[in-house]
Amino acid sequence: MSRKIPVSVVIMTKNEENNIRKCIHSVQDFSEIYVVDSNSTDQTLEIAHSLGAKVVNFTWDGKYPKKKQWALEQLPFQNDYVFYVDADEEVTPKLNAEIRNIFEAKDTAAGYFVGYDYVFMDKVLKHGHQVYKLVIFDRKRGKFLDYDDLDANNMWEVEGHYQPQIDGKVAIFKEKMVHNDHDSIFDYFARHNRYSDWEAHVRLNGALSNPQESQPLHRVIQKKLFNAMPFKWVIAFFHSFVLKFGFLDGSSGFHFAVARAMYYWQVEVKMRELKSKSSKTNQIGKQVKV
Repeated sequence: MSRKIPVSVVIMTKNEENNIRKCIHSVQDFSEIYVVDSNSTDQTLEIAHSLGAKVVNFTWDGKYPKKKQWALEQLPFQNDYVFYVDADEEVTPKLNAEIRNIFEAKDTAAGYFVGYDYVFMDKVLKHGHQVYKLVIFDRKRGKFLDYDDLDANNMWEVEGHYQPQIDGKVAIFKEKMVHNDHDSIFDYFARHNRYSDWEAHVRLNGALSNPQESQPLHRVIQKKLFNAMPFKWVIAFFHSFVLKFGFLDGSSGFHFAVARAMYYWQVEVKMRELKSKSSKTNQIGKQVKV
């Protein structure tokens, strides 16, 4: 029997009974699996316990640290390297083998990015948009930054769409993970409604682009270009469906491009709303002083 990979897996959960089983099954070759749960009311905890995961509850107090950094600071890990996995993600056998080979060779970077095969409307999208996340890193050389986002509408307990800061060299895995959410389209749009609240807030206060955040060079350049462009929702659709050949994924590719455009449209109109509210508040403040 092969030795376990010396990496501690941390799975974020909250009512993930539809996803957690396949997620845990995909990381069974790793030496330690933590499920950090946020007061689930479904069968998430029972499933996680039955599959041998170490289950820890996290109740957010509305302050920093948020969930991922809290886990980094509080959990008694057996290993130096941690692997953050969302419940709707799966480690493929090929990626599993690549990670094993890296750690057996003992020639590790401080952190690793991975790309995702995204499942949308029951189809694995091969085009349209490539997401990268920094998922494995040396916990002694990495941390999740505070992003000045506690006042964002509908804020939640997990760090937003940003990467941890890594002190050292980072690399990119050749193989990919799978993002396959078994919840409904309703849940997909509900999450994006919440995420767009967060992004509108941090775009306005300038916290979205943090130079301390670890990113592949091509992503740094892409984000700078995208952030400078108007009508991001139009550009997002054109980028996904045309420039990244999303049309080759058929109707799923089209609907994904539309959903991505809608997300940035939401961000745009929510930024306008926040600016309007801020302007009205300032005017009231001036009138009170007078």
